[in-house]
Amino acid sequence: MKPYSLWLLGFRPFFILAILSGLILPVLWALIFSGVIAAPATTFSAMQWHAHEMFFGFGWAVLGGFLLTASKNWVKVRGYHGMALMFLAAAWLFERAGMWFEGVWPHLLFTISNKLFLGAIVAMIVWTLIRYRRADFYRDNYFFLLILPLFLVAKHLLLSVDYFQEGAVMAVGLFRMAFLVMLERTVTQFMKGAFQVEILSNPLLDKTIKLLGLSLVFAGFMPPVLAGGLALSLALLLALRLVFWKPQLAMQRLDIGIMYLGYLAITAQLVIESMRLTAYPQWPLSLSIHVFTFGAIGLIIPAMLIRISRGHTGRQVVFDARDKLVLWLMMAAFVFRLIAPALDSADYTRWIFLAAACWSVSFALLAWRYIPFLLQPRIDGREH
Repeated sequence: MKPYSLWLLGFRPFFILAILSGLILPVLWALIFSGVIAAPATTFSAMQWHAHEMFFGFGWAVLGGFLLTASKNWVKVRGYHGMALMFLAAAWLFERAGMWFEGVWPHLLFTISNKLFLGAIVAMIVWTLIRYRRADFYRDNYFFLLILPLFLVAKHLLLSVDYFQEGAVMAVGLFRMAFLVMLERTVTQFMKGAFQVEILSNPLLDKTIKLLGLSLVFAGFMPPVLAGGLALSLALLLALRLVFWKPQLAMQRLDIGIMYLGYLAITAQLVIESMRLTAYPQWPLSLSIHVFTFGAIGLIIPAMLIRISRGHTGRQVVFDARDKLVLWLMMAAFVFRLIAPALDSADYTRWIFLAAACWSVSFALLAWRYIPFLLQPRIDGREH
């Protein structure tokens, strides 16, 4: 192993951090939730800690690694590597420590720890997209220029006393936007490569979907009827497009079908959130959030980690039985977290533990399989 292999591209260190946090954080939360261990010493609630760490710890380890790698391909530049990645990884770890020890750290030290990573990585990615915009392969990357700075706002709101719910809604909306852009680009390629078919790509429909998704980033500050109407409109457009994306073919292959299941989870989350805002205000916000986190994040991200970790280390992108087991376990986590409690609420804590265990085992498998790949040079002789 060359000592610098880890720092050649952004996906390498950040996918390792994502895999390790995906292994640890859900089980840690289940232990805190059940009272087995004490919550971190913070001035904000344990629920705020949990939401922040899943979105801005685990979630941004994945998104950061993906964008650092993809953005350099979009604009045809070398991309951040070496010391720049070491700094970002250290800042990510600094933030994790700050989130656990916030209650005993000096306020200034915590503030630095909490702003440094996200502020730096957003600035670096935005600068890449702006500086090399003339070479950008994707003309709609302005959506990333709009949403990436807003993650800083969502992060601040999520830890505030009065705006936690609005911050959670904004965080979901921003990650939803990232998924909508990513799925629009990648599913077309996957279907063509796997089945030699073209799926619907209508510029007007695609742009309308993204504009609606962008508007819903601010749903927490809208009148409920308006936010609910926009959410339902986006869900209907997503469902309409899915009909023309040949799902009957996609579901024949688990590695592609899982992306469609994540797409369906985004659609379902929008329907649930619309109903919560308009007809069933007694429904908890956590219901729609967990449909998104377990259904979209939980299903799409492991498949994405496998695909990128294989492809960008020079390996053939083929999901073997162990990779498919990871995906089946994540589907089981969805069932345990969302469906089982609805049928048997008396054992709610047990379902939380089972869902967390599925996440942990899934990411333990990913750690075993893919951390060695991420630490080693490409096997095809290319440097990066």
